[in-house]
Amino acid sequence: MKQTFFIMMTALLCFACTGEKKAVEPAENFDYNVEKFADLGILRYQVSDWDSLSLHQKQLVYCLQEAALHGRDILFDQNNRYNLAIRRTLEAVYENYQGDKTSKDYEEFIVYLKRVWFSNGIHHHYGEEKFFPGFSEAFFADAVKSLDISLVPVKAGQSVDDFLAEITPVMFSPDLYAKKVNQDSRLDVIAASANNYYGEGVSQKEVEDFYNAMKNPNDSTPVPYGLNSRLVKKDGKLVEEIYKVGGLYSLAIEKIVYWLEEAAKYAENEQQKHVIDLLVDFYKTGSLKKYDEYSIAWVHDTESLVDFVNGFTESYGDALGIKASWESIVNFKDLKSAAMTKVLGNNAQWFEDHSPVDPRFKKKEVKGITFKTITAAILAGDCYPSTPIGVNLPNSNWIRKDFGSKSVTITNITEAYDKAAAGNGFNDEFVCCPLEKELMEKYGSQTDNLHTDLHECLGHASGQLLPGVDQDALKVYGSTIEESRADLFGLYYMGDPKMLELGFLDNADAYKAEYYRYLMNGLLTQLSRIESSKEIEEAHMRNRALIARWVLDHGQKENVVELKKENGKTFVVINDYTKLRTLFGELLAEIQRVKSEGDFKGAQKLVESYAVKVDPELHKEILERYKKLNIAPYKGFVNPVYEAIKDKKGNVTDIKVTYTEGYAEQMLRYSKNYSDLPTYND
Repeated sequence: MKQTFFIMMTALLCFACTGEKKAVEPAENFDYNVEKFADLGILRYQVSDWDSLSLHQKQLVYCLQEAALHGRDILFDQNNRYNLAIRRTLEAVYENYQGDKTSKDYEEFIVYLKRVWFSNGIHHHYGEEKFFPGFSEAFFADAVKSLDISLVPVKAGQSVDDFLAEITPVMFSPDLYAKKVNQDSRLDVIAASANNYYGEGVSQKEVEDFYNAMKNPNDSTPVPYGLNSRLVKKDGKLVEEIYKVGGLYSLAIEKIVYWLEEAAKYAENEQQKHVIDLLVDFYKTGSLKKYDEYSIAWVHDTESLVDFVNGFTESYGDALGIKASWESIVNFKDLKSAAMTKVLGNNAQWFEDHSPVDPRFKKKEVKGITFKTITAAILAGDCYPSTPIGVNLPNSNWIRKDFGSKSVTITNITEAYDKAAAGNGFNDEFVCCPLEKELMEKYGSQTDNLHTDLHECLGHASGQLLPGVDQDALKVYGSTIEESRADLFGLYYMGDPKMLELGFLDNADAYKAEYYRYLMNGLLTQLSRIESSKEIEEAHMRNRALIARWVLDHGQKENVVELKKENGKTFVVINDYTKLRTLFGELLAEIQRVKSEGDFKGAQKLVESYAVKVDPELHKEILERYKKLNIAPYKGFVNPVYEAIKDKKGNVTDIKVTYTEGYAEQMLRYSKNYSDLPTYND
């Protein structure tokens, strides 16, 4: 489960390199901004304290990052069945185009290609809707026809003209594959979604019936059926195509397995080696029982400095929350923050006991919560280029209840966001009052990071389902409700005196910075991420809107929060922070009830009432104000480049980090060196 940043790697290891190279630029001279296009900003991040790792640990990271790189094509194909064909065609044109590169069509072509790279396909990475080329169909057809036929990813026996007839509507038609994830409960969300988790002609009812038939409501250790497969119809019958060696995506998974097996040779301890071995077994067998074994072992590995996520993990990309997208993060502990994280984990039971939710929904014994701040070394799959700043895993409710979970905050990513945003004028434009501005300047980074910590470490790990409640009971609303629950847990405790007692905040009023930032984002500024006339689609955006609009609605009677207009500009004004915290607690209690009881209608009412619709006049205002700031509303990253240093005998003596690779350069290299899958994976 991921916590995304409100504004918002893979690396090269060149074993042919010799000689010394500068490892890290001085922080004060580091340029975090790479480039900007469309609504996207590309940043860099530093791998802090890389040289504190031993050579053995660096080699472990190397192998794990290779395993991460080889999963890239899987996500492209999961997002839409034509994504690889489109990406490979666009890249062929980019590298071979002989026409006028100063034309408007070509300039728009470059922007479109960069957007496809960023979103891992043709749908907006956050808004879910398909984005369209700014160049003409005629330009595209001429550019493709000018290529050597060997560079065009045609199907067997297909001509270039036939290829264009098939692929052009996918890119240009507003009616075809319109949304990657469609959560409109009035529709068949499977048929209405453009992702590739289900075959042609598979309906929502068929999916629900298929997986419900597998479930045992009395099973205390339920298997996450469907997590690692595509469900298709063959000869009129539903069949799962399992992601595994010898199954769907085998060519990429074989490479992942190879590098995981290499990584096991450099494992820091036996538990970490056991974790890697179990993950390899999962990839080879496709067994979800084996996946649960791996998840439990991973939770128990608390001693290793280097850690990783690799696999089919988050289910936001599936409207029903069943299928998981492929992702990877390779990281190591930020030891400077170890003391703070230990305190938070050690007090997990206190937070659970003092939560404002019904006692029936509380865990009597909070087990195995491990929390740490980490330095990201590699981002990949569904964590690249856009990445979370916090993660809490595993997602299995019973594993979290019986064995615990791991929560992380990625400090070098939050640092990059902060450094890149310095002096951009955002607070001057959207923050209402001098007091709030001062609080945000003093405590904004501290409270934002703390909210992420509380969200990931305690929020997702809190509470429990009542016996017999299906973990998929909330269906299309499940992701939004879960993210709302974790956010509310963090918000409620931000204003608790315990934060001062534990030393997490420096001032009794510091929490107000996060309260104001959160409501400003949920009510106003996140609208900058939505195209005109569109609704809110992404689960994290929906959860923020739900919380902010609910407290605005329920706080009106006592004037807790209000929207005020001044000189034609709308601002959030918080009149009573204490009562606002009470409202957060009341909503947390209701959200937890909905989750614990599996109350689909309750979830539907909350989400549809507060989290989806957009006020068109307010939306227009925010878009205009944001445009004047020239800030990209979404951010993503290029990854560092790792170079192996060898001695004269060919032995690796060190691996150094450099930050020189450009965005297009990196994407093209990944497509050349880590593109293992066929263009069509039907």
